[in-house]
Amino acid sequence: MTDIVFLLNGEAQRLSNVSPTHTLLDWLRETRHLTGTKEGCNEGDCGACTVMVTDNSGAHAMNACILLLPQLNGKAVRTIEGMSGPDGTLHPVQQEMVEKHGSQCGFCTPGIVVSLATAHLNGETNHDDVLAGNLCRCTGYAPIIRAAEAASQTSAPEWMKEDLSALDGIAVATSPFFPQTTDALATWYSQNPDATLVAGATDIGLWVTKQLRELPKPAFLNGIEDLRQTETGPEEIRLGAGVTLRELGRLMADLHPSFAAMIRRFGSVQVRNAATLGGNIANGSPIGDTPPPLIALGARLHLRKGDRLRDMPLEDFFVDYGKQDRKPGEFLQAVTIPRQPDNLRVYKVSKRFDQDISALCGAFNISVVNGVVSAARIAFGGMAAIPKRARHVEKALTDRPWTQETIATAAAQFARDFTPLSDMRASADYRLITAQNLLRRCFEEMNGMPVNVLEVQA
Repeated sequence: MTDIVFLLNGEAQRLSNVSPTHTLLDWLRETRHLTGTKEGCNEGDCGACTVMVTDNSGAHAMNACILLLPQLNGKAVRTIEGMSGPDGTLHPVQQEMVEKHGSQCGFCTPGIVVSLATAHLNGETNHDDVLAGNLCRCTGYAPIIRAAEAASQTSAPEWMKEDLSALDGIAVATSPFFPQTTDALATWYSQNPDATLVAGATDIGLWVTKQLRELPKPAFLNGIEDLRQTETGPEEIRLGAGVTLRELGRLMADLHPSFAAMIRRFGSVQVRNAATLGGNIANGSPIGDTPPPLIALGARLHLRKGDRLRDMPLEDFFVDYGKQDRKPGEFLQAVTIPRQPDNLRVYKVSKRFDQDISALCGAFNISVVNGVVSAARIAFGGMAAIPKRARHVEKALTDRPWTQETIATAAAQFARDFTPLSDMRASADYRLITAQNLLRRCFEEMNGMPVNVLEVQA
């Protein structure tokens, strides 16, 4: 149990003895009776529970169903009830949703309005991306997009800008559950190695809502600013483990745009606003989307236990399914990527384009000099019990001419690198054949052929 302080629709909230597994959605509906925020999937997929969360980095749409109350300490929250003005004036998004007939059954509408209003505040007009995490079965989205386009021609209301300045007056509750620096976290975690570290909770939130698990000794890391720092130097890029996937996508847009394009398909805006790079790596999922491109780029991990630091290549961190090379009381502090020319190609294969778990994800970092492959690093998720390099394929490519014949020879080596499983997302044969075809896709793309599935037409 812990105490927290935050703003709700502009009013200060001071809560005592808050359970670490109490979600914002349950508190809003059951304690505050703010029932405009809906419960749909209860796992961060449908967007019916979307709220706006503001911290010192700005306003972000997030899923209330997997936001744990302690994560809100020192932040501001606006629900659908806080979108209109103090005098009842409708937000431009609300007004346009009415005029453009953007709502039918209405269950999804509050979350859609909050997503669009948050984007409106941030000046974002990529409406398809913004709404990828808000499912609507009634409208077909056309009237919703028309409402979004009309609202984008208006200015953000003044009342929507108040939360950021109001945060200066919030006295943030402090305790070992809310470390403010990596030094404080390192000291506490080394003494409490059985604790649960909570960053974005996009995975841990499902432990609570779906598995009904308790969180013994949780530490909420979103108040540690130095974990969210990035540094782009002449030799390497250093990414704090607390960098969100959305922040990572923005950084990669200039450095490795194919990586950024894949991140745009990582969950939804709501998920990317909460999920962290460190969390995606540390949970060790064989289908995590960030490890393959990071491994292909030669990323290294920087771990800390107390005052002891160590680093390793990312591919060495994954030992076996559900097992990583991380000692009790040790946490991931940062990831570094060597600066290099952009030869990276990342391909995510899933049943849906948006907001879906990968059947497999392949990353190809291939350098070609004078028609010969000078270096190759290739990594896959979804092809083994861990994210893994395709070393036989790399060897079959390196120092060979960059030709269709070399690609055909190298593609045959995937069967030596991987023995994929069949599951609900794909069969083993499909995965193996698709991996081979992704190498061919990389060859065609590097030779100037159009391969983007959103652009290629029959």
